[in-house]
Amino acid sequence: LTGKELTQRVVKLSETITMFGFNYTRRGLFDTHKLTVASLLMFRLLQRQGKIDKDEMRMLVMAPVDPNAPPVPDNVRDIVTDMMWSQLRSVENVEAFKKCGSLTSNMESDSLGWKRWYAAEKAEAEDLPRSFRDLSSFHRLMLLRIMRPDRLGSALTEFVHQELGTDYIDQPPFDMEETYAESSNLSPFFFVLFPGSDPTPMIESLAKKLGKTSANGGFVNISMGQGQEDVAITALKTGAEVGNWVYLANIHLMQAWLKDLERCLEIVDETSVPEFRVFLSSEPPSASGVAPEVACMLETIPEPILQKCIKVSDEAPQDLKSNLRRAYSKFSPDLIDECAKPKEFKACLFALCFFHALVLGRRRFGPQGYSRNYPFNDGDLTISGSVLKNYLNAYENVPWPDLRYMFGDIMYGGHITDPWDRRCTNAYLQHLIVPDLLANMNLAPGSSVFKSPDASKLGYAQYQKYIEEKFPGEAPQMFGLHSNAEIGYLTNQGNSIFGAVAKLSGGGGGGGGGGDIGASTAMITNLLATLPLELDMFEIRGRIDGLTPYVIVSLQESERMNVLLAEIKRSLLELELGISGALNVTDMMEALAEDLQTNKVNAGWEKRAYPSLKPLSNWFADLILRVAQLKEWTDALSLLKSLWVAGFFNPMSFLTAVMQVNARATMQPLDFQVVRIFVTNARETKDLPDVPAQGVYIHGFFMEGAGWEEGKGDEEGYITDSKIKDLHPEMPIINAFAILDSEMSWENMYNCPIFVTAVRGATFVLAVNVRMDADDFELRWILAGAAFLLSDDSA
Repeated sequence: LTGKELTQRVVKLSETITMFGFNYTRRGLFDTHKLTVASLLMFRLLQRQGKIDKDEMRMLVMAPVDPNAPPVPDNVRDIVTDMMWSQLRSVENVEAFKKCGSLTSNMESDSLGWKRWYAAEKAEAEDLPRSFRDLSSFHRLMLLRIMRPDRLGSALTEFVHQELGTDYIDQPPFDMEETYAESSNLSPFFFVLFPGSDPTPMIESLAKKLGKTSANGGFVNISMGQGQEDVAITALKTGAEVGNWVYLANIHLMQAWLKDLERCLEIVDETSVPEFRVFLSSEPPSASGVAPEVACMLETIPEPILQKCIKVSDEAPQDLKSNLRRAYSKFSPDLIDECAKPKEFKACLFALCFFHALVLGRRRFGPQGYSRNYPFNDGDLTISGSVLKNYLNAYENVPWPDLRYMFGDIMYGGHITDPWDRRCTNAYLQHLIVPDLLANMNLAPGSSVFKSPDASKLGYAQYQKYIEEKFPGEAPQMFGLHSNAEIGYLTNQGNSIFGAVAKLSGGGGGGGGGGDIGASTAMITNLLATLPLELDMFEIRGRIDGLTPYVIVSLQESERMNVLLAEIKRSLLELELGISGALNVTDMMEALAEDLQTNKVNAGWEKRAYPSLKPLSNWFADLILRVAQLKEWTDALSLLKSLWVAGFFNPMSFLTAVMQVNARATMQPLDFQVVRIFVTNARETKDLPDVPAQGVYIHGFFMEGAGWEEGKGDEEGYITDSKIKDLHPEMPIINAFAILDSEMSWENMYNCPIFVTAVRGATFVLAVNVRMDADDFELRWILAGAAFLLSDDSA
């Protein structure tokens, strides 16, 4: 071979080995992780080829902030937050951006061009403003990472396609015969089970083709459960001697026995004949409240078993139409014939299947959909179908309330632990399981394009055809959600990809080994210089005349803040001494140094702090504002004109104090008090009267899942649809006051939950009344996931 031919051959071999390695890995990945792994592989290859710089890669992955960034200019404030501006200030120091001129200056001078690009539906495919039009795809990713993270998934897909080719994006259907060719008697198959994806027919079909059937004893299929342990062990030992195929299904049900299985597989490896094959299947962990990307890393199956297996993760499509099609296929025409009311049964069954598809699909929208990952399954659906048939046979008229209760509170509700998620699930049933179902009503709560068909005219096959031909394109509105929910979902997807890349590549700089803790020195100096002083509790207590509920809250908040400030100062000084060599560097110091370099809040600080999803730079700026409010409050020892209730460790303690004050004033029990709110039309404290007629003024609320239409004059506004891309609009100042529970009116009011962060769940504070328009209805906002948040995590 000539030198040129040798080089070409090496390149070809490298490409082939990379492709085979990726395909082997991809076969066992969840769909949600495939783009992450493809992107990680692409970035590693580009770095190795010298096409991208290590420092630029870190800039993309970490998106660091410039701590000395100037304020955001007014003419771009509607598209750039303070955090985004400080990140853009860091990015403009990259050489490729320097060649185009100052990025932030150009944004200020050509604000219309940047607003046009930012507003584009597919910003990754739109031309940038003229000065930056020649940026490479890699450097465009930096801009998308900061300004349009919802388009990162699409941009990465296209970038991988450009750099590595179509094969790394478009995966061919799973081929059992092709995978079998890679196997041996020493490498079992491990199938991950998903709804609508059963490997049994594929395994049985291939076994039959190779002469292994249940009839001749060559194929042994064991569904694992109590009492099957010895049967499985015997089948494995016998199969290894004679060359049988053994399929052990649902081994996740046998947690205590898996160590015995691990040992048995090691033993039969020594004596098995070449024809012997083992097939295992298991559901992935689906603990309630555990995100899929975390759950998949929990140790359900012992690691040695997984390491020796050929792993197959063949997920069925999870879109709304596929879920509905799969749900309806779980029932047969015979079941319809068994019901005494076939028309009502067909209509209700179809609505039940659509409900099942909705609750499965809603999970992908994160906490706005469901605050926890509930394991709804086909068993819930089929049992509900049987209950439906029995109820219709037993009653002369359709018992609509009973059916809603059985489905929403028992069958599906049995999985649900969060009351607001339960309310949402029941809201779907209140919309679907109603008499109008028999009158061609709209099935999709936020869309009018998918109606309930006439059950008297359609049979089982016609319903299947109706799904295939009449089902509209999927959109958040089909779930009752605003289109912003899709933006939020895509944003989280893009951020999670780079979060995974950062973890797997050692913080984005490549390589492991702990990194250089000295690189955090400048950050330590900056934080210590701006860290507020602890509040002087002795001096504050010395000025107190009486312990009112409000004063008690201020003292509690100040004491908790002092604990946090002391821990931050102690850990930073300790790390400073470790870097200088005065102290031995501990694991905790290394963790803090890494957190400082990756703009992450340290776990030791989080433990003593308040719930927050903000990156370190924003979190620290937020901390300074919280201390400033406490200082102003404790200096005055009286209520401020409006309190930033989101700035408290425990916001509910302050709202409880509001109720306590009213209970004492009216001589009524605290248990009978509730908080009522009135949303003013003022956004600045200077626009407020000095003292509210009752209660207190509070601010710092954001709306998720909806927007707010301000009222005219002194009239209160009302909840309305949010604006596109405005995921968390800030609310005006709110007047919160306490009244007797018996005096509370919910007419034209939405019972709106308040959460500290967008994670929802355990960060719940309380529910309050939010005014709706006169012709509005509460079900709409329940399904939209409308809620108050006490922090905008993106700001």
